[in-house]
Amino acid sequence: MSVFRSVAEIYVQLIDDEAGITLTSASSIDHDLKGQMESLKKSEQARLVGKTIAERAKAIGINKVVFDRGGFRY
Repeated sequence: MSVFRSVAEIYVQLIDDEAGITLTSASSIDHDLKGQMESLKKSEQARLVGKTIAERAKAIGINKVVFDRGGFRY
C-alpha cells in the first residue's frame, strides 16, 4: 500500500511489486467519492478514502498489506 498526500488531496494505491501493477486505488478526487468530499474536513476525507480502499481490497481478495511510506514521515 502506497499513500501520497499533497496539500489538497490524498491518494492510496495497492501495488503488486512483483508484477509491477496497481491492483486498486482510491483518492479524494475519485469520481465515486467526489460528491461526498465537498463538505468534509481533510481528516474526514482521509478516513473515507481509507474505508474505500479497504472495501475495494476486500472485494478483490486482499486481507493484508504492507505499508510503503515512500520516504515520507507518516
